[in-house]
Amino acid sequence: MITLKEKLDEVLTDECVLLADGFEEAFMGIGRQFNRTFAVYDRTKCIEILIAQGLSEDEAEEHFQFNTEGAYVGENTPAFVETLE
Repeated sequence: MITLKEKLDEVLTDECVLLADGFEEAFMGIGRQFNRTFAVYDRTKCIEILIAQGLSEDEAEEHFQFNTEGAYVGENTPAFVETLE
């Protein structure tokens, strides 16, 4: 089975995209802005993944905000979208 990283490497031959480890099921697609290309994730699904791993809702939110959403890893840092219903 082809991984998300392998698929992106095929599609984005000249661009570097950083992925958020462990959140493959929340991956939505690729975002582009000026000269940046970045992975885009569904924020709600990311929290659900952490809850499924055994964290409470509050623990998942805090962990996600501090360790994932708040982590800057360079110009191609992933983005997290909060959808409106």
